Amino acid sequence: MYILANGKLITRDPALPYLADGGVAIDGANIAAVGPTASLKAQYPDAEFIDAKGGVIMPGLINAHTHIYSALARGLSISGYNAVNFLEVLEGQWWYIDRHLTLQGASASADALYMDCIKQGVTTIFDHHASFAEIPGSLQEIAASARQFGIRSCLCYEVSDRDGEEKCRQAIQENADFITYCEKNPGSMLAAMFGGHALFTISDKTFEKMTAANNGRTGFHIHVSEGMNDVYDSLRKYGRRPVQRLQDHGILGPKTILGHCIHVNTAEMEIIQETGTMCVNNPESNMGNAVGCSPVLQLMQRGITVGLGTDAYTNDMLESLKAALTIQRHNACLPNVGWREVTDMLFRNNPIIGEKYFGVPLGRLAPGAAADVIVMDYKPFTPFSGDNIDGHMLFGMTGRQCQTTICNGRLLMKDRELVGVDEEAVNAHILEESKKLWGELNHCQY
Repeated sequence: MYILANGKLITRDPALPYLADGGVAIDGANIAAVGPTASLKAQYPDAEFIDAKGGVIMPGLINAHTHIYSALARGLSISGYNAVNFLEVLEGQWWYIDRHLTLQGASASADALYMDCIKQGVTTIFDHHASFAEIPGSLQEIAASARQFGIRSCLCYEVSDRDGEEKCRQAIQENADFITYCEKNPGSMLAAMFGGHALFTISDKTFEKMTAANNGRTGFHIHVSEGMNDVYDSLRKYGRRPVQRLQDHGILGPKTILGHCIHVNTAEMEIIQETGTMCVNNPESNMGNAVGCSPVLQLMQRGITVGLGTDAYTNDMLESLKAALTIQRHNACLPNVGWREVTDMLFRNNPIIGEKYFGVPLGRLAPGAAADVIVMDYKPFTPFSGDNIDGHMLFGMTGRQCQTTICNGRLLMKDRELVGVDEEAVNAHILEESKKLWGELNHCQY
């Protein structure tokens, strides 16, 4: 049993939102008690004490949309690549990478991303994977890494027609097999969705195969209207907008995640709302790819659950939070909008999304909730209280200030040292796999 205390406690629990000197008692995978430091010590005198050293104690962060397969691209330059539109970004970089990503490369990518998550206080991810060089078994490779590093993970595979019928068949089967595995091995640390790339790479025939293989067992995780090519393709080939196509094929529903949703119109928003479907905004990626700004304000005004992801542009959810606020204000030409919406995305809606798949209370520190807890090394030089914590996160904190990370009651990092991980050895393995990948992409040796 642990007591993590002696810090400024942010619970995200309305019953006790803030304590100037508090902490949590952790018993197994769950939080046993929340309260003042002295009270917890008195109540649990034999518990191991982890000193927050005056830092900020808060719930572990959730990333509702990321891509493990892109982890080895950090610093990569591909010879001849100079994209001028979104399709060229996909074809010249991301699809080119995943077509060369082996099982070993996928495993190394997962190791890299999970270590980065731990260091930045992210305890839960929703991943959307692609490694078309070797598809069968890729989700199990990622799951093995998730277990090793202790990060709560919902996984799926990116179905697409772009590499032919056989690769598409394998991708559908990979989703189906992993869903079956999670059904046979239930728990609160691994979950499965049914993944799809974007509608312009998925035919009606493939959608029919996807829904048949899923058979209503889980929700879908799919990119929607990230670029206008998605909209144009649907209208030209099917006479329907993307969200309407998804509705036609039974893809929508309360457990389905639509990633991006930049170019959705009001009729599509109504469909998303009526079906209870969830959306996830990825602001930095959208700006980096020059595809536009998601109408987050309008989506949330309709009561749609909009979460926050990174699309693997970063693993720092607080960095993404800042970007989400600035792009919404820039797009609206108003400096007084978006605050509530972006903080709700990260601190309210991401836990809602997570709880649907892991079945445990996430995103808050309260008795009975999952013991996903982080400590931020943040020493404020202005007044800090329960009334202005979001302001401090938006304008003061970064993920790299995380000093201690606990997920599901397991201590993953303490005082910035990973627990039970030979980081140098893992990094050396990742480096070797990245050299292999880069060499294949550029037809040279690193």
